Amino acid sequence: MTQYDPNDPRPAAPVYTETTETVVVRESNTGWWIAGILGGVVLIAVLWILFARGQAPASDAALLEAQVDAATAQAQADQAAVQGQVASAQAGVDIGRADLARSQAEAVRADAEARAAEARAATPVVVERPVVVTAPAPSTGPAVVTPTSPQN
Repeated sequence: MTQYDPNDPRPAAPVYTETTETVVVRESNTGWWIAGILGGVVLIAVLWILFARGQAPASDAALLEAQVDAATAQAQADQAAVQGQVASAQAGVDIGRADLARSQAEAVRADAEARAAEARAATPVVVERPVVVTAPAPSTGPAVVTPTSPQN
């Protein structure tokens, strides 16, 4: 055998191997019979386990009662939490209403103070004009009062 030389320009001769496979096919139902019997045994075992349990132990009743008690306690705790949230929301609404009333009162007070300051700051206006005094007309008899419609 010769050694491989990477600098040799001649390629090495390829090596071929020939393989022959022989496949023998046999027709047999043995595998299916084994699988069927095994499946039947498993099915019988499962049914045996399910129906051979007998009566439920007394601890199951106590467990169910404890679960009912726990669910009741959880429902009461949830109800208390909801009531607390409702009370908190109502308190927030009450605080908002109080703030609104205080703001309205402050606005009314500020308006009154502004009007008072304006009245103090304004210089009085004096209008002088001559007044002509006339004598009342002489009456010839009793005064006559007649109803009139309102003048709006």
